[in-house]
Amino acid sequence: MAKKRVFISFDYDNDEGAKIMLAGQAKHEDSPFDFKDASLKEPLTGDWEAKVRRRMDNIDVVVVLCGEKTHTAKGVAAEVKIAQEKGKEYFLLAAYSDKTCTKPTTALSPDKMYNWTWDNLKILIGGGR
Repeated sequence: MAKKRVFISFDYDNDEGAKIMLAGQAKHEDSPFDFKDASLKEPLTGDWEAKVRRRMDNIDVVVVLCGEKTHTAKGVAAEVKIAQEKGKEYFLLAAYSDKTCTKPTTALSPDKMYNWTWDNLKILIGGGR
């Protein structure tokens, strides 16, 4: 089975460490996904959304890493909205088990937040939601 190509949406100011750990899991021998860093480190200006749209053209699923301040992260909200508009699969993943993680403002009411475990991640990437 081909590995899924993943786009990770996260709050760059608060959850970069969690993103690095998630990207590291792609290197596991039994990983069901490949990750290429599509993070934009520049402010949300100019053609930022156009760049995200192009990057999402070549992915299979969007993993939305949710931290304590995700509800205030405008970039994450925009990325989720773009994923929805493009009809891309996405799911919300709690970045921390010991903190209260919040959903992006553009998450839909039925969007469930899942616990981040290796077994859960493999199921979710495979479409089990």
